[in-house]
Amino acid sequence: MSASSLAQRLAVAGSLPRLSVQDRAPIRIGLLVPMSGDEESWGRPGLAGCRIWVDWINTHGGMMVGGRRHPVELVVSDSACSEEETLEAARQMVETQRVRIVLTLGGRDMGLTLAYLMEKRMLTATLLPSDLSPDHPTLIAPAEVHPFFNVTGVDWLARTRPEARRVALCSQTDLLGLPSLATYRAAFQVAEREVVEEVIYGDNESAADIVARMMAAEPDVLCWCSSSPPMIDALTEAAFEAGFEGEILACTCDNYKALVERTSPEFMERFTFQFPDFDDPALQEAEFFFRRPKAFYDTYQERFPDQWTAVSWEYASILDLWHEAVETADSLSTASVLAALKRGRHMPHAFGMAKWWGTEVYGIDNALVGDWPVVVIRDGKAQIQEFGSVLDWLEAHGAILMEELSALGQLWHQRVKPDLARALAES
Repeated sequence: MSASSLAQRLAVAGSLPRLSVQDRAPIRIGLLVPMSGDEESWGRPGLAGCRIWVDWINTHGGMMVGGRRHPVELVVSDSACSEEETLEAARQMVETQRVRIVLTLGGRDMGLTLAYLMEKRMLTATLLPSDLSPDHPTLIAPAEVHPFFNVTGVDWLARTRPEARRVALCSQTDLLGLPSLATYRAAFQVAEREVVEEVIYGDNESAADIVARMMAAEPDVLCWCSSSPPMIDALTEAAFEAGFEGEILACTCDNYKALVERTSPEFMERFTFQFPDFDDPALQEAEFFFRRPKAFYDTYQERFPDQWTAVSWEYASILDLWHEAVETADSLSTASVLAALKRGRHMPHAFGMAKWWGTEVYGIDNALVGDWPVVVIRDGKAQIQEFGSVLDWLEAHGAILMEELSALGQLWHQRVKPDLARALAES
């Protein structure tokens, strides 16, 4: 598969004549992500990134399939509804709009929908690899392997802050929270750090109370795991107000600029997380699939100012990989595109070369795993410190991770299968 990405190809093709696609059938992409509710911040910014991607493709002639170019359209639905409403939205995408790929956040209330999409053999991409299983053969996780990349932050912090040995964790109990909690447990065990407090919080618990419980154990590190962005903001401000002077670790820190203003630059320089801004100099020199990241970042900031988050680029990066596979296969069929994606088992992804992996945890090698950045804040700006190998960590310490995932019921064979037939009969 070519290493040249959408951005690179468009840069070259920018001076070429643009071909008319006005009378050709559109290629539709389904985006079934949270557009409301607690997980909205993991949906809307990704939609913005997809709009940029689609506009770039259409401006330069559309997608080439079978020697003809076609315009690309987005079909968007909110997945933050009931499980039945989300299932119906998926049915409309597949049976009425005839989408060719469905992008999802995954996780909560997606069981019936994923079962339906698999029955239809629809190529589907999730940001939560915990959705993967042998029951979901056409479901892939090519953008991120949440939460396993969080081990790179733990490893970096243990090496650079060896004195920070006592850790307090907190986590929610959804399909984002529990796998993340298991991963952080395993990572701190490998790093020989002591977990002195663990708070499993519910929807109605205040950040101040959670932080107070964590700090009562006198930790050197507070870890927010994969709490939602609003909760991370609240927890971080609560820690500042409580006078915490140690390290903070979390999966994301989307609103770090606002947090610098509401806390202090010095306080936020002790915050380690996993998602960079795409104008980071370390990305300009890296050899990875999503090339010219700064061009994407600058366009995003121009069109959607101050809305950049961890997921702003992720759905677009999936479309970049999918587009390349469609061109390689010269087909839109799920089987052909999936074969093109996985041929050779190694391919570039967002931060370097990666490998299709997952049988040990998911029962199927449908997660694309490679390196991942460790990010800190310096002078009020997120800065990549290094790229850690998620795959190396998993190969060395997978047994410990499996034990922690199993303890929280997060392995694929521990899940209850949804009754799709009944749901369809009742709809």
